[in-house]
Amino acid sequence: MTEGISCILDGSNTDDLADYRPGRKAAEEFSVRSPLVETGLSKSDVRELARFLNLPMWDKPSLACLSSRIPYGTRITPDIIETVQTAEDRLRVLGFRQVRVRHHGKIARIEVDREAFGQILTDDAVEKITAALKGLGYIYVCLDLEDTDGSMNAAWDREQRARQRVGSRDETEPLRS
Repeated sequence: MTEGISCILDGSNTDDLADYRPGRKAAEEFSVRSPLVETGLSKSDVRELARFLNLPMWDKPSLACLSSRIPYGTRITPDIIETVQTAEDRLRVLGFRQVRVRHHGKIARIEVDREAFGQILTDDAVEKITAALKGLGYIYVCLDLEDTDGSMNAAWDREQRARQRVGSRDETEPLRS
């Protein structure tokens, strides 16, 4: 290894193994270790241990990599990442604790827990959210009605099933547009 670093660790847990994670392939290629996976700990196990240890972030909302907000086949740029981060920050300031803004070009697709639907659909919140996200360059601001997490992988999952039906053996990469 360079820089005198002999080992790199990540925070993947056993729940991550059931989902498509493009970074896992790179992590394996570079021998990144995943101690939580190696010890068989799930996300709920980690939260329970953190609560037991009185760590203040034990119930912190999940914060997946911002690139997970961008559809497969879309070139990821620093500008897009910054826009998504700013959009989510603006929604958190408005009181939405667990929120994702999925970037679809000029469309911002907002995901919140189903319990937050009432809060997000008030006239005041709709106006603030719309202004905040349109101010970032989005033309359309949409609320995803499914209570989802990791929803960008839904399209990848459908592509994989389609590939299996036509007999393709390449299941390691999502289809590119």
